[in-house]
This record gives sequence, C-alpha cells and structure tokens, in this order.
Amino acid sequence: MTIRMWVRDIGLLATGSAVASAAAWIWRTRRDDRRLPILGGWPKVIVVGAGFGGLRVARGLAGVEADVLVIDRHNYHCFQPLLYQVATAGLEPEEIAYPVRRILRDIPNVRFRMTTVTGLDLEHRQLLTDVGAVPYDYLVLATGSVTNYFGHDELKERALSLKDLNGAVSLRNHLLDCFERAIGEKDLQRRAALLTFVVVGGGPTGVEFAGALAELIRLVLAHDYAGLDVKDARVVLAEAGPNLLAPFAGDLQKAALRALHQKGVEIRLASPVESFDGKTVVLSNGEALATETFVWTAGVRPSGLAAEMGLPLVRGGRVNVSPTLQVEGMDNVYAIGDLAGLEGADGRVLPMLAPVAVQQGELVAQNVQRQIEGRPLLRFTYHDKGTMATIGRNAAVCQIGNLHLTGFPAWVAWLVVHLLQLISFRNRMLVLINWIWDYLFFDRAVRLITRD
Repeated sequence: MTIRMWVRDIGLLATGSAVASAAAWIWRTRRDDRRLPILGGWPKVIVVGAGFGGLRVARGLAGVEADVLVIDRHNYHCFQPLLYQVATAGLEPEEIAYPVRRILRDIPNVRFRMTTVTGLDLEHRQLLTDVGAVPYDYLVLATGSVTNYFGHDELKERALSLKDLNGAVSLRNHLLDCFERAIGEKDLQRRAALLTFVVVGGGPTGVEFAGALAELIRLVLAHDYAGLDVKDARVVLAEAGPNLLAPFAGDLQKAALRALHQKGVEIRLASPVESFDGKTVVLSNGEALATETFVWTAGVRPSGLAAEMGLPLVRGGRVNVSPTLQVEGMDNVYAIGDLAGLEGADGRVLPMLAPVAVQQGELVAQNVQRQIEGRPLLRFTYHDKGTMATIGRNAAVCQIGNLHLTGFPAWVAWLVVHLLQLISFRNRMLVLINWIWDYLFFDRAVRLITRD
C-alpha cells in the first residue's frame, strides 16, 4: 500500500510538473506571440544607446503599439557617476552596471541588440550596423559623449580616463600597481614618481576622484603598505580655469577647495596642461611633475557618430535639434542627452548631465507616441533639480536652486540621491553595504589587481 501511494504521489508530482511546464510554455508562447504583430505592421523605433536617456525612451514606450529596438555596443547599462569609486577600489564593476536585457525583459514590445552602429542611410531609413542594415520608422540617437582632450590628441594614448568600466578597472589596477612597485623601489626619484598622481580637470569627476584617491592612500593603503611612507604620496589636481566646480556657486567652490586641502590634495588653478611624455607633466606655469599616473577628467564632447552620419551640428559638435528634440530637417530622427545641442531658458546650451538626458528621454518617448497617433508634439523644458559633488568622507557640496549645502548634510544628500538612481535593488544593496563597510572600518573591499 505504501509503495502504491509513493507511486501515486510520484505520478501526481510528475503530472503537476508537466502541467506547470506546459503552462509556462503557453505563457511564454503567448507573451512572444504579442510580439508577432509588431514585426508585421507596428512602426519600428530604434533607440541607439542604453545610457540614461536611451533607457528612459525605451521604458517610456512600454505598451505603445511600436516595435522598439535598443542598440548598444555593450550589453549593460553603466552608472557613470560612480565610476570613480570603481577606480579607487570602493566598488566592484558589476555593482554599478546591470544587463540591458534584464532591464527590458518585462517590456514585451522592447527588444535589445548588442552591435556597433557604423552609419545611417537617411534615404532608405536604415541604420547601418556591423551585422547589417536595420530599417526604422523613428530613430532616437542617445549615444552620449567621449573624453575631450581639447586639441591635445597626443595625450589620448598616455592618459588614463574615467569614462567607462574598462577604463575604471584599468585605472584601479594601475594605482595599486604603482604602490606594489614603489615598495620595492630603491631609487628615491623613481619612487617619488610612482607615488605622484596627477589628475587633470576640476569638474565634479576630477574633484570626486581626487578626494577619493587621497582617502584611499591615507586611510587604507597606508596600512596595506606598512613598509612604505605614504606621506611621500602626492595627489595633484590641475584645473585650467580659475576655480574648481565651475557650474557651482562661489561659496560651494571655496568649500570644495577647503575640503580637498584638508584631505591633502594639492590644487593647481589656472594651470592647463602643456604636455605629458609618459614620465613628466608640464603645466602652463612651467611646473614639471614627474609621475607615472596622469588621469584626464578635463571634459567630454559628443560622440563622433553624429558627425559620421552627416547630421547638422552646432558649436561643440552637438546635433542641431528643435525644441521637440527632432534633428533639424528630419521629423523622424531625434537626438537627446550629450548629443543634443539645445539651448535652455538662459540661452546657453544645456549641460552634458544625466538629469538632462533623463528628462529628454521622457519627452521623446511621449513625442514618438504622439507622432504615431498623429497628435502635436511637445516642446522640451529642462527642470534643474540641483547639482552635487562629493569630496570624500563627510564632505560634499550641493546646490538646489538657492539652497546651498556643504559638509555632512550635503554628503548624506549625495549618498541618498545616487543610491536611489542605481538601476536595480540588487545594485543598491551591494553599494550600500560597501559604503557602510568603508565608513565604519576605513576599508576598501576591492583592492584587487586584475589582468586579462
């Protein structure tokens, strides 16, 4: 009897599993079937770029009767504001990145393809990629920006940058490797060069990286390399303009300057870089800094894709767009984010910031839907919700309209805002755990030198 009951139970379990599998197969089939009409008659929308703006367009078109294809040369979305923490051993790369397919998986009318865009055929409405031509009815360009060397193209091969995950990991490897080599170096001048870190650019990225690097050296690496006097280590921040954090108010600029000085960062204002030969940085004031580390964070420019496509450009290489964010003369092509050269209410071109791209992505999603439905388009108006930058532990500056915050309150505000902006709950939890660990134990969890 017992054996019979076991056989019966096993049969029921098997039957239940079969039913569950069948139900799952039917659900997947029905879900995929909802995509079938898209290929037959729905308008085709291509979004190039899976950054802040591109993903906001794709999400905004969820449920719209359109076949949406997101194209990017990477299969992940990277939260660029925290790249400097990867470079300074505070976070793992996967903690600030998330697979695009997972982000878009639950949106039936949105698909993703990892490929590289090579050109644009406007006459036949085709996007050219390394896997062939892809037809479109509406095209959204959200390809972001690249590092701007301001005419010093010779620096591109010698400078380290903070523009993508690979660059951040390479920079982390390099920084830690400098200490590994320095601890065994007998030549004092050679050791001094290994422990001199020159950061170019006094914007938010340069300020945040310089502050984090100074703390990494003084609070963490000083204990790791007990046989090395880290007091000899120098972090030099060189800025071409007269002030740090140019977009911020004067009192916040001074607060950032004070905070960096307190952390041991040497500041060189009004000191653009003249040259770097791989061993020595020469500033415009004649100062020469022997160094093995030259980090360029001085600025960005729009990606060259727009120029390669022959799109109309304005000053700075950005695409000339109308207030509806359509490329001038092309009613079915949009450009957003760092690529779009649109003026704000003050008459100046909108800054290359993530909030701008996000708000433009939201509007373009609405305008594409309106075009499909034959309704009038909306004009873009940027709502500035504030700017902030952190300078390390308990130090930050925050500007929200006329409200200016410095020190610990600004630092907490920065933590909360950036934590909430991360793409997934998993990433938020991992980053939060690392931040708490770092704050409580003065430790960086990712002091790894990795090599391919």
